[in-house]
Amino acid sequence: NLEDSWYLLCSFLGLLYQEYRDKSTREEIETRRLQDSQTDPEETSPSEETPSEAEPTSTVENKAPPQINLLRNSNSRFNLWQDLPEVQSSGVLSILQPDEIKLQEAMFELVTSEASYYKSLNLLVSHFMENERLKKILHQSEAHILFSNVLDVMAVSERFLLDLEQRVEENIVISDVCDIVYQHTVNHFSVYITYVSNQTYQERAYKQLLQDKPAFREVISQLELDPKCKGLSFSSFLILPFQRITRLKLLVQNILKKVEEKSDRESTALDAHKELETVVKACNEGVRKMSRTEQMISIQKKLEFKIKSVPIISHSRWLLKQGELQQMNGPKTSRTLRTKKLFREIYLFLFNDLLVICRQIPGDKYQVFDSAPRGLLRVEELEDQGQSLANVFILRLLENADDREASYMLKASSQSEMKRWMISLAPNRRTKFVSFTSRLVDCPQIQCVHPYVAQQPDELSLELADVLNILDKTDDGWIFGERLHDQERGWFPSSIGEEILNPKIRAQNLKECFRVHKSDDSQRRKLGSRNRQ
Repeated sequence: NLEDSWYLLCSFLGLLYQEYRDKSTREEIETRRLQDSQTDPEETSPSEETPSEAEPTSTVENKAPPQINLLRNSNSRFNLWQDLPEVQSSGVLSILQPDEIKLQEAMFELVTSEASYYKSLNLLVSHFMENERLKKILHQSEAHILFSNVLDVMAVSERFLLDLEQRVEENIVISDVCDIVYQHTVNHFSVYITYVSNQTYQERAYKQLLQDKPAFREVISQLELDPKCKGLSFSSFLILPFQRITRLKLLVQNILKKVEEKSDRESTALDAHKELETVVKACNEGVRKMSRTEQMISIQKKLEFKIKSVPIISHSRWLLKQGELQQMNGPKTSRTLRTKKLFREIYLFLFNDLLVICRQIPGDKYQVFDSAPRGLLRVEELEDQGQSLANVFILRLLENADDREASYMLKASSQSEMKRWMISLAPNRRTKFVSFTSRLVDCPQIQCVHPYVAQQPDELSLELADVLNILDKTDDGWIFGERLHDQERGWFPSSIGEEILNPKIRAQNLKECFRVHKSDDSQRRKLGSRNRQ
């Protein structure tokens, strides 16, 4: 029966989700590298092929569909839909258009990856959470913070996977999966928001337990060594839900790029994508809200106001960038002087709506001597001013704490630090390259080949195979980019990526991106001016 079939699916799936995801993204990178090296990408690119007006699937649908036992044979460890024996023996591959076969593969990947994800979740629960030795070591409250609502997440994945597999078994040619994704996202995926929002406390609790409880550390190490875990760490299992909900959105995007335009399947894919995007944004906001509140309280305690006090803590305020710069003493006309004594240290706290300018004082405190709303800041770069004035820019406060205009000549430690400050202080300032949201036909692009975890608020964490438009770059190895799949912006080291050199592939990436987001015209109008920095 269906339940037995589903358990077989999970038990015979050879790859844990972490392995599945890594292999899938690396294949995506290699495919893009191959396309980028083609002299004529029109011949090899999926989106450049002309889709047929009508796909002759009706002949197949009229036949009695053979039963597909997903991944039941032991060789199906990372199979393509077209490699399934039932598909090969049915004759459908000679009937379907190439575009439809690619669409079938995209839908099949969503199903098999969910099975792999469930397998890993099940291991997290059965191998770690329900381990008797671990239960004795952990207090109930510690276990709750560490594992959160993972049982709810697993139950949702199980229900989702059952519906997906039932759909696949209806016919060897999969009719659609995005309608199922939509229903489950709307009705059940809120459990992901709860789990991911707990991430800050989860990470902290895990570090604390490793530090304070040697017995916990010993048991976790032993459990990680079990062959079931395939060398993967406990923490890699804990972050599965956040990785999955983000990846699921990208899998739906992949389907959306391959469905027929103005079709029912495009409509359901757009609906599913929109709902998933809402959940992913809520997850991101949940994580940020937890860490931001604590950060704002910490900053408030460090500030002493020389001017009229400004309340720092607000539910709608968060830190964008902080750091030390050198302020030039004397008027702007003193640019010709060539001595470092011209400069004295100041410290900036830049929030999403406010700039606070301070001097560091003893006791890890900061004395605030000026401030301005972020919307009333302007920046100007100084060029060709000699070595001592390298990386210097002018910061203008149109209305400062004294309700007057004020200017500061500031020197950064490097070109990248100067550019990062300028873009953060004045986000609407034109960058070196125009954003894709301007509908520019071509723009430099880069794909991520090494994952990157943001170290500063103005940086962007990147996953393997992320594609970004390059908005600015520095001589010392930093790039300011805009990720295509969600328009998030931030800085990252140029060493983590490979530039996409083929203009036709870049154009194809933009075309696909516009198609994914075409259902929300109001969002697109905002994109041109939007910058989360």
